[in-house]
Amino acid sequence: MTSFPAQAQVSLSPMVIDLQANRGQAQASINVSNNSDQPFRARVYAQPFTYDRVTGFKTLTSSPNDLNPYLQFSPRELVIPPGVSRKVRLITRFPPNFPEGEYRAVIFTEKLDERIDQNGNKVNIATRIGATVYVRQGKLSNNLVVDSASWNQEQKQIQLLVKSTGKLSARTTVKWTLKQGNKVIKQGLTDSNYIIAESDRYIPLSSSQQAETALVAGEYQITGELLWGENNQNQQKFNINVTIPNK
Repeated sequence: MTSFPAQAQVSLSPMVIDLQANRGQAQASINVSNNSDQPFRARVYAQPFTYDRVTGFKTLTSSPNDLNPYLQFSPRELVIPPGVSRKVRLITRFPPNFPEGEYRAVIFTEKLDERIDQNGNKVNIATRIGATVYVRQGKLSNNLVVDSASWNQEQKQIQLLVKSTGKLSARTTVKWTLKQGNKVIKQGLTDSNYIIAESDRYIPLSSSQQAETALVAGEYQITGELLWGENNQNQQKFNINVTIPNK
């Protein structure tokens, strides 16, 4: 099965939904748009997910934070004419006295494309795009820290390990400066990355320079700020060292 970006034939809006349950209920909607010149039929379904430390987004077969058993959405199948958007409504209902916590699911819209293979046979190819949904039950908080830095030999990049010890996931941004002694080597601002509650994730540091400067072996210092929360209201400064080994 193939995942493809929001700017392709199908797009979802919003891509991330963050809700607070009130009296055990929360609701929202997702707009599914057909950006092609042909109508298509799609089905809608949900799965639990997480963000793996190394590989990033990852669907799961089960999770203690699975929102699916408490999530209703309609319609589950839809036909969308070209250039048209349709709305999928989401409703979360938690049972009485449900435990506090954050519950998560990814809502996939899956479109079947009929293709002709080399032998002239019709083949159905499923493509999908997902929107992530976070629902908070109770009063929760998050707590993030830049734990360490390391060198990713495969990607030829420095990466920060960001840890969450709170009960609430957070979208983070990192402002950073890389120095060797008193010399500034690189600076950058990372794209937003989600850190799942009570988990951790590697954040690669890429500069905004058009041509990345190759880093030589040696000792470096990384300073900066980890930002998260509404309007990046939470800020934590960090100052850590990293070693780039010889080949």
